[in-house]
Amino acid sequence: MPHLERRALGRTGLEVSALGFGAGHVGDASLTEAEAGTLLNRALDRGVNLVDTARGYGLSEERIGRHLAWRRGDFHLVTKVGYLVDGADDWTAAAIVKGLEQALVRLRTDHVEVALLHSCPREVFDCDDVLGALETVKTRGLARFVGYSGENADLDRALELELFSVLETSVNLVDQGLYERLARIEARGVGVIGKRPLANAFWRFAERPVGAYAEAYWSRWQALALEDLGLPLEELALRFALAVPGVSTAIVGTARLDNLEHDVALAALGPLDPARVERLRAAWAPHRGGWPGQV
Repeated sequence: MPHLERRALGRTGLEVSALGFGAGHVGDASLTEAEAGTLLNRALDRGVNLVDTARGYGLSEERIGRHLAWRRGDFHLVTKVGYLVDGADDWTAAAIVKGLEQALVRLRTDHVEVALLHSCPREVFDCDDVLGALETVKTRGLARFVGYSGENADLDRALELELFSVLETSVNLVDQGLYERLARIEARGVGVIGKRPLANAFWRFAERPVGAYAEAYWSRWQALALEDLGLPLEELALRFALAVPGVSTAIVGTARLDNLEHDVALAALGPLDPARVERLRAAWAPHRGGWPGQV
């Protein structure tokens, strides 16, 4: 059976699998309960020990609670807060505290390891009541650590806040902005959850997928104009993300068991070799600063 490397999540003291599971697809109502339960349990069976979800992911939190509560000691749980809370305005203290309380009911647990503000505008970080609410959920034990999920200038602002122990941001071969922040991440000891390591699987499209989620990444790959690097693009992408310094775990999401098994097998091969990483870094260099992180 493939073996997944364990890495420190910054200075939190948590050890996480190099491959994490993004549970967005699990929230899709077109997936049956049996399919969702099998997928979630198979991820844990294969050594994945970090599950990432959010209130905005449909049925995801409910299904994680329904199918994984019996295995709560086997994995670290990450969810996102600050919005979609009845009776509370988005990005307020009430939305954070009430939202996490409600999420814990859905998740059938008394705490999450990490609660992240989910792509909020940077001015939210200047609200003392919001930061106070994040302190409150830590003090009450509802979340062991708090942080931010987002990109670009908002991510830079989040990096300035001592309160945040974990950051989640896009990391892949056509979204390499994390490299510009490595010194600050190391100095802070922040744990990094890399999202979109497969770059929205842009290689599925023979032509530019206008209007599709993968369009920006598809266009960037064409602009890089790299010669064949000798590996399938899916392997190249995932193992590149695992090779980026500072990345504690790279989360992949899928609704298919065969995709999950394949990604586990690729992650078990370890980070991409330095020579290929350098070629990808060199191709990115001319576009540095011109390609923002994809939200």
